[in-house]
Amino acid sequence: MRFDNRRQAGQELAVRLLEWAGDRDLTDTLVLALPRGGVPVAAEIARALHVPLDVLVARKIGLPDNPELGIGAIVGEDPPAFDRTALEALHVSEDKLGAVVARERLELHRREQIYRSGRPAPRVNGRSVVLVDDGLATGNTARAALRHLRRQDPARLVLAVPVGAPRTADALRVEADDVICLHQPRNLVSVGQWYDDFGQVSDDEVLEVLRGVQSAI
Repeated sequence: MRFDNRRQAGQELAVRLLEWAGDRDLTDTLVLALPRGGVPVAAEIARALHVPLDVLVARKIGLPDNPELGIGAIVGEDPPAFDRTALEALHVSEDKLGAVVARERLELHRREQIYRSGRPAPRVNGRSVVLVDDGLATGNTARAALRHLRRQDPARLVLAVPVGAPRTADALRVEADDVICLHQPRNLVSVGQWYDDFGQVSDDEVLEVLRGVQSAI
């Protein structure tokens, strides 16, 4: 299974979420997207379920000399959630990552300010929350986001992604009440390889999608 783009992936995922919803009361349900890539995917789900859409900004923590190699993630003011196995394998200590964490925290706050324009973060307590991203590779960002949300005591916490590594999806089942992952290829190297169009999503696109969904619901 390959996806044309994030929007088409979101439409496919929305079909599965409608099955998941069944006869559930969705009155107090919230869809949260991990920006930027998760936003176009999540928008299709929010439209299909007729529920609000917002964002949960998380940032990957990479090595100082290899930023693309994710070894952890941060959400809000939470302490960094590191992949301990990766740190040990790479012989990297947390105290050497302080500058990386500080830089990513600044970018996290910048994006929160842009995407929310002063709006407070949505209430999570007591709600059914569907967390959406465009895919799972290491799962570090999703794990940090799920733990952040769990501490806010949602009624139900669901992770929904179009594609993900099987071991990662399985590992995250201890963090969420439900994990919905449409495609779990054994040979997943990167999420982008399962999309024909996996271009970077801009801040302007995120804002446009958020406005479009909010006006349609």
